[in-house]
Amino acid sequence: MKVISKQRNSRMCIVCGMDNPIGFKAQFYNMEDGSVMTPFRYMGAHQSFPLRVHGGLIATMLDELGLRAMWAALSEDAFGVTMSMDVKYRKPVPYEEDLLGRGIVERDTPKFSVIRSELYDRNRVLLAEAQVKYLKLDVGQIVQDVDPHEEMCYLIEDGVTEILF
Repeated sequence: MKVISKQRNSRMCIVCGMDNPIGFKAQFYNMEDGSVMTPFRYMGAHQSFPLRVHGGLIATMLDELGLRAMWAALSEDAFGVTMSMDVKYRKPVPYEEDLLGRGIVERDTPKFSVIRSELYDRNRVLLAEAQVKYLKLDVGQIVQDVDPHEEMCYLIEDGVTEILF
């Protein structure tokens, strides 16, 4: 599928923070179908049981894909907080292997968005999925005295024009 554009990365976010030593350092791409995708890897430090990623960190990526899907469909100025998230763990999620995350807005209103988030293995087998509901808020209602553009300061051009899905 064709990449339309790339989203910014932050300094310290556990998912996309480029300065976070234990973060996923995930790169997010706006896709031609209105979804967002991220090819990424969990590290061994993200395990729960040997050879498996901790379920909370799986949910963390599914949650991040929700906001990133809002950015892909609406605008990178769209912000919100998670109202609810219904996660289904389909298969064990491995670390130190290539994975693909995908999020797409299923429903959008002036007050909230509903997103479907998914994690796939390298063979495109569905490993985990979630329906995430976000309450839309201005960034000032979420956090005081933080400039989101200063935190989301990295735009890492890498020449990716297509992601196989």
